[in-house]
Amino acid sequence: MLPFPEHAERGVRVEVAPGAVHLPGWLPVARQRELVAACREWARGPVPMRHTRLPTGGVMSVRTVCLGWHWQPYRYSRTADDVNGAPVAALPDWLAELGRRAVADAYQDLSAREYDPDAALINFYDRDAKMGMHQDREERCPAPVVSLSIGDTCVFRFGNTATRNRPWRDVRLLSGDAFVFGGPSRFAYHGVPKIHPDTGDPATGMRGGRLNLTLRQTGLGSDEPGPG
Repeated sequence: MLPFPEHAERGVRVEVAPGAVHLPGWLPVARQRELVAACREWARGPVPMRHTRLPTGGVMSVRTVCLGWHWQPYRYSRTADDVNGAPVAALPDWLAELGRRAVADAYQDLSAREYDPDAALINFYDRDAKMGMHQDREERCPAPVVSLSIGDTCVFRFGNTATRNRPWRDVRLLSGDAFVFGGPSRFAYHGVPKIHPDTGDPATGMRGGRLNLTLRQTGLGSDEPGPG
């Protein structure tokens, strides 16, 4: 059984590792509700939310829809070639600005001015979904990854840059929390080994499960194919 992970007080900035910062309660409920409504629209298409198939033949338990660039293991493209071939929806300016605000609050310096995310992965976890330990390595830019959580609480396992194994640290992410990782922690292994069902606030508009929005700066040109 997983140990019950820690969670900081709302409004308290916590550096989990060098360059990795947890911002508890960062998103107010009203903004969470707006994001839930937006995610429902994006999930309808032009590329619908899907279970991603891995090169090994396995299927991820989370469901994903992408903005800006379409991600599949282990590449980015402008069209969802593994779904329906349609161009992905654009990443809106207001969502990129939300990412810049998270970076500014996490690092409390001027680095956020340079942050220009051009891709978002929106993952939906039902009560049984998990995410194995992995690195976000498809990007050609070392800019931070911004992660926003809405809905059910999860165990977020944040590890090291060398191996999927220990040492790692388990952090409890609640609805409204932000987590930013860059710098020395940009390529740290991380995953979600557990969701705590029915812990989300119904005021967010979620009817169970967890939404996770991750913003990334790919470093790719406007029509350049990603690694793969």
